[in-house]
Amino acid sequence: MLVFIIKKLLNAALVMLAVSFLAFLIFQLAGDPVDMMSTEQSTQADRDALRERLGLNDNFFVQYLRFVANAAQGNFGISYRNGQEVLGLIAERFPATMELVIVATILSLLIGLPLGVLTAIKRGTWYSEALQFGSIIGVSLPSFVVGILLILVFSVTLGLLPAFGRGDVVQLGWWSTGFLTQSGLTALILPSISLSLYQVTLIMRLVRAEMLEVMRSDYVKFARARGIPRHRIYFRHALRNCLMPVVTLTAMNIGTLIAFALITETVFQWPGMGMLFIQAVTFIDIPVMAAYLCIVAFIFVLLNTMVDISYAMIDPRLRNAK
Repeated sequence: MLVFIIKKLLNAALVMLAVSFLAFLIFQLAGDPVDMMSTEQSTQADRDALRERLGLNDNFFVQYLRFVANAAQGNFGISYRNGQEVLGLIAERFPATMELVIVATILSLLIGLPLGVLTAIKRGTWYSEALQFGSIIGVSLPSFVVGILLILVFSVTLGLLPAFGRGDVVQLGWWSTGFLTQSGLTALILPSISLSLYQVTLIMRLVRAEMLEVMRSDYVKFARARGIPRHRIYFRHALRNCLMPVVTLTAMNIGTLIAFALITETVFQWPGMGMLFIQAVTFIDIPVMAAYLCIVAFIFVLLNTMVDISYAMIDPRLRNAK
């Protein structure tokens, strides 16, 4: 088991090195940082001093090794646009993104699990087929279209929910939360629904497929022959055996939600990491873009590694798999 864990950690480290190399190339290909950080009043001496301070006079490999060493310590440099440390900027925006992702994940489970069970045990009924058809629409619709439609209906037409912003927040140390204020909770509703819709449809279809497979198994047939009530068969026996792939999908989709929350955050002007990344692209703020890429990649790699290790702990046969 120890060899398996070491192998997975080495694979994760190699992936992060590859991502860091791509992030570093952004620095090299996007333009001269000195031109971006200098003003019209800057003299050539000021520009040379800035270039020396940034270490841009060193060769490519020296700069890359310095970038990797600094990134491993959480140092991604200074934002060109804000003049602040990149890690501090991301730390300010991280709570907003995580709260949005947490609510979207909870909604996807609370809605997707029951709908998946319903479409499986009521297969062939008109409402099961309607839900199946609706899931296809949910998978196909882009999240920005869903967000715009939600704003049009619930904000513009009905005036029930805010169309943008995070509402009032409360500071708990460095973490800012909207869970403790009414306006914060209200502001979460539309963006979390928009972000969770795709995952709701995935979980529903996955649970339905797993339930149909489990319902054909021998132990379920035996439970029916013994006269066990149907609701116990469905929810205590069948559903329990369907949860492993659902947990895996949910854990891996957390990284996906964080990465692609930038679309939802842009539509709803949600002040999270995705919105910060969009602003960085607009102003060619290279350090912020590179930091966002590395942090999101790290979250993906961490979640995938944890899932692989947990699978190996559950099923020892996977430890020797190639």
